[in-house]
Amino acid sequence: MKTRGRILAAAAAGALLATLASVVGIAGGATTANPPTVRALPSIQGTARQGSTLTAREGEWGGTQPITFTYQWRQCTNAAGSCTDIAGATAKTYVVAAADVGHRLRVLVKGTNSAGSASALSARTAVVKPATTTPPPPPGPAGQIKLADGKTSIPVTSVSAPQRLVVSEVTFTPSPIRSRDPFQARFRVSDTRGFVVRGALVYMIGIPYNRIALVPEQETGTDGYVTFTVQPTARFPLVRGGALVVFVRARKAGDNLLTGVSTRRLVQASVSTPA
Repeated sequence: MKTRGRILAAAAAGALLATLASVVGIAGGATTANPPTVRALPSIQGTARQGSTLTAREGEWGGTQPITFTYQWRQCTNAAGSCTDIAGATAKTYVVAAADVGHRLRVLVKGTNSAGSASALSARTAVVKPATTTPPPPPGPAGQIKLADGKTSIPVTSVSAPQRLVVSEVTFTPSPIRSRDPFQARFRVSDTRGFVVRGALVYMIGIPYNRIALVPEQETGTDGYVTFTVQPTARFPLVRGGALVVFVRARKAGDNLLTGVSTRRLVQASVSTPA
């Protein structure tokens, strides 16, 4: 009887252990794992433009953790057309290539855990655009403006030593001067590199000083020119073969009058007897 009782007790214990194993999952030493399931599709972050970096977002996944992810970027012909794998594009990020221009991109994300794997595709991007090209700044000083006559205008602030200002063109109208009516004196200012200079301060005075009225200092325009209207005085000589000598100075505001990038020049206007 004692032997039979021990057998029955052992059988009962074994049944109890089997029941507990099925409930708590200790049979075989491991719980039942669930394979990955997609709850929200992957997406792509970034701008579909050549040279831009796109980043794959995995979306939301269910299943037993941990879940590891792999990626495969694809190039698509259009919004609904076929897609082909891009060779070597298996990282989480992808730099858009020149060959992608005019196509759309998407990424295949594969999730894997101990129970298996599943895959999901992102939506397609917009059509990939060419790289945005910003033209390099032109060589030389800042503030360049191309003029219709082929010259390049720069602000006087872009002229610094060892460059200097130059009074490069001189015109008197009329020429020769035959009366004591107002006439025009026109000067163009450049620098030693050949750029015409806007915003330079130009001053002129006749020599001897009593032959023309004083005129105020003026700035050169975008084209580098400045024009003075000059009034001769009663002492202005109207003689055949005569000349009016004019002292001209061009400078940068704030510079010392005798130093910096300033320049000085003596010019002359032709004078004759009245017609």
